[in-house]
Amino acid sequence: MKIGIIGAGNIGGNLTRRLTALGHDVSVANSRGPHTLTALAEETGATPVAASEAARGAEVVVVTVPLKAVPDLPSGLLDGAAPGVAVIDTGNYYPRQRDGRIDAIEDEGLTESRWTERQIGHPVVKAFNGTYAQDIVDRPRPAGDPERMALPVAGDDEDAKRRVRDLIEEMGFGTVDAGGIDDSWRQQPGTPVYGLRAGAEEVAAALAEASPERPADFRA
Repeated sequence: MKIGIIGAGNIGGNLTRRLTALGHDVSVANSRGPHTLTALAEETGATPVAASEAARGAEVVVVTVPLKAVPDLPSGLLDGAAPGVAVIDTGNYYPRQRDGRIDAIEDEGLTESRWTERQIGHPVVKAFNGTYAQDIVDRPRPAGDPERMALPVAGDDEDAKRRVRDLIEEMGFGTVDAGGIDDSWRQQPGTPVYGLRAGAEEVAAALAEASPERPADFRA
């Protein structure tokens, strides 16, 4: 599968490593330019590209940049992507630590991913936002393994969500349907499922226990 990854930090870098190891055709971009991705490309076989080119021909695109950087992504980011491209959003809102105040999230109560959809003009599937980056390469397990972790996945486009869940399963993790994007507050920072290393039953229970009130540490 052709996959574009925009953002080559801890999550983006390890998604690149895992997905290329599975044989996917991965293009990876960051904000500093493809010349800064030489080492990652040599390690993984991924193709370093400009952010404006990362989605070209891609069936899945991963947006894994700081939330404050989303409005600075190139316009027409998904131009040239495969029809029906599934966009994975890994983003989290850290107003005090990194992102500053985002009025639509604070005042309108938008989830991070609904806000991101508005910025890029395309539906997203929220996944990997509460996953430790190193677990992506260190903790894959086959189906049926009692230590297989499950990840929550939220999205409004059921076809896109199914493709993302299938990809995560291929990567060696279970998945739990976390509802639509307006439900994705259940996996935001500060919720019981955030950072949880557990199987599907425990993840489903943690999603159910979440409170819609954003913890003070994650409000501006």
